[in-house]
Amino acid sequence: MKNILAKEAWHFLEQHPDAVLIDVRTPQEWAAVGFPDVSTLGREAVALTWKPEEVEGFQKELEEQVSDKKAPLLFLCRSGVRSHHASTIALGAGYGNVTNIIDGFEDRHGPGTGWRASGLPFVIRSLA
Repeated sequence: MKNILAKEAWHFLEQHPDAVLIDVRTPQEWAAVGFPDVSTLGREAVALTWKPEEVEGFQKELEEQVSDKKAPLLFLCRSGVRSHHASTIALGAGYGNVTNIIDGFEDRHGPGTGWRASGLPFVIRSLA
């Protein structure tokens, strides 16, 4: 598994049209804090909540959402911890190109870090 910063992840997504960004936070977080917007790159991020008590369900849903196990996957959460666990599950499921966004969506690792604080595009998702 590779680890990169949110800004680096954006550049990777720009350069790799087959790459998939997977946000593993909760619907409540997407509604209150934001959800990464990669629409200007011609695609959408995958919303797939990771919970430690639902590993098998997460893996099954990941395989349903992203069937190509050769596609580069970039996992994002609030601070880089849940995305690390999700990345580990993806590796165990046979995905070969897995990256964890270590500074997460929010600036939990200092000012100007994380997806949102780096000025990367995001939207607020409705809970409905």
